[in-house]
Amino acid sequence: MKYTQLGRTGLKVSRLVLGTMNFGPQADESASHGIMDAALDAGLNFVDTANVYGWGENKGRTEEIIGTWFAQGGGRRDRTVLATKVYGNMAADGEAWPNHDKLSAVNIRRAVDASLKRLQTDYIDIYQFHHIDRLTPFEEIWQAIDVLVQQGKILYAGSSNFPGYKIAQANEAAARRGSYGLASEQCLYNLAERRAEMEVIPAAQDYGLGVIPWSPLHGGLLGGVLKKEATQGRRASGRAADALKDTKTREQVQAYENLLDKHGLEPGEAALAWLLTRPGVTGPIVGPRTQEQLDSALRALELELSEELMTSLDEIFPGPGPSPEAFAW
Repeated sequence: MKYTQLGRTGLKVSRLVLGTMNFGPQADESASHGIMDAALDAGLNFVDTANVYGWGENKGRTEEIIGTWFAQGGGRRDRTVLATKVYGNMAADGEAWPNHDKLSAVNIRRAVDASLKRLQTDYIDIYQFHHIDRLTPFEEIWQAIDVLVQQGKILYAGSSNFPGYKIAQANEAAARRGSYGLASEQCLYNLAERRAEMEVIPAAQDYGLGVIPWSPLHGGLLGGVLKKEATQGRRASGRAADALKDTKTREQVQAYENLLDKHGLEPGEAALAWLLTRPGVTGPIVGPRTQEQLDSALRALELELSEELMTSLDEIFPGPGPSPEAFAW
């Protein structure tokens, strides 16, 4: 397993992050535990979740599954870098209780204690803000986070889905307080969606944040979706299905799959390997539902993409270019 340092922190983490969004909704507890055991055995030590995962009436279920895995012992918790998130309303669907969501000090305090209970642990390595909160000032947020750090309930704070200017605002507010600030940013970033290169990743690099891309296959779009459609009758869904409605995107994906077929590579593995070459990226989040999907993701760590192939990928999915030049006409 290849490891790297998470931004300016002292944490050493695997170059892939085990995402757990499917634990509960699509993989039951036994299957989820099997995937986590296999991942840890392979050296994948970074696990990402969120308090709302499980969704609907089962919000919190994913954290509970991770908690029962930790409870089995065997050094599972000590060997794991654990990240979870706060923001979403944890009340039952249709019930939007005041102060039960977003990033107010009272909700952060309430949410972290609930997550610790579900996760069956006494600390969280990286406590992440799932989205920006336009109403709560960062001074209040950092006051709450500093208390949690002092109490030993969390080690670091991270962000998710923050634009570049919010990363700057958050860290400048932290600096004024003498607080540590953000340690990481989770953002939507993949070959087909490269807008993060304009401001988010430059801001993260300037402030020393580790970048953790989510949806590295763009909802399956980069995982051989057209070949699966043609040979297996498996239709795209979600983000991939929406993207394929655009003729230009479908042509890009077809060219992408043809290129990788020519090089004898699996599309999903190549998409992950490409992300691992990107400046500032700590490691993409993979969300396997099966052992086979985990094995495929692990193979991406061993892929070396040639300069010729990298150039061809840029031609199919061109990025915005360097910032700030990318903003010029």
